[in-house]
Amino acid sequence: MFSKQALKAGLISLLIFLAFVGAWSLATHQKEVPAATGADAEYAALMGKGAEKSSGFPPPSKVAESFVTYLADPFYDKGPNDKGVGIQLAHSLARVGVGFLLAVAVALPLGFAIGMSPLLLQAFNPFIQILKPISPLAWMPLALYSLKDSDISGIFVIFICSLWPMLINTAFGVASVRRDWINVARTLEVGPLRKAFLVILPAAAPTILTGMRISMGIAWLVIVAAEMLVGGTGIGYFVWNEWNNLALPNVIFAVVMIGLVGMLLDQLFGVLQKLVTYRE
Repeated sequence: MFSKQALKAGLISLLIFLAFVGAWSLATHQKEVPAATGADAEYAALMGKGAEKSSGFPPPSKVAESFVTYLADPFYDKGPNDKGVGIQLAHSLARVGVGFLLAVAVALPLGFAIGMSPLLLQAFNPFIQILKPISPLAWMPLALYSLKDSDISGIFVIFICSLWPMLINTAFGVASVRRDWINVARTLEVGPLRKAFLVILPAAAPTILTGMRISMGIAWLVIVAAEMLVGGTGIGYFVWNEWNNLALPNVIFAVVMIGLVGMLLDQLFGVLQKLVTYRE
């Protein structure tokens, strides 16, 4: 059962959404435009579903049509420039997943080592502070030149942008574990490996999950921009291709889908974070 506050919040959200759609509809109200010419119809047949050109900012009804069209068959494949949104999202999620897991494999053990050793913290800190502020997309030209593959380059960009929040939060979480618990483990002569998994990891887990949650948000944000540069497949390429076709309703549809998938990924990590959070 939902609480009264949750129902009230949901009602307010619905009213805000309806007000936004109403204002949008009024702002984009315009007279009917002539039907597509023969040349436009031929162009649309060549380029696929997303080729209907916009003559102005689209009203909500046109965007709703895009939702119905693409969600009715999200996994169709009719060529390089005409794939369903499900296929495009799957390509993007696959790139994000591989890059993110590679970042986890590097950030967690290295963050543990840095968090447990003040010497390593001082040694690595200059490199972290220099590399952390660099825009992930600044790495793309170097990745494309070195790796010679757009898919691998996209995965590398996800890896490099996901690494720093996880690394920093893991090191901070490990370094912040209460000394009392470490001293008790030392008194009981618990081995280093067992101490790491049974004492330090459970205590630092909420902070580590926070870093992973931040990293996933950044990774999903960056992959869209990266796919606009490298092209081929992915939701970022879908947005860029629809923009080139001047199909603004499809661009707005894709933007909303990006937001929904990002929200679901964030909610997933939020659930995991609650599972490892405890009260003293």
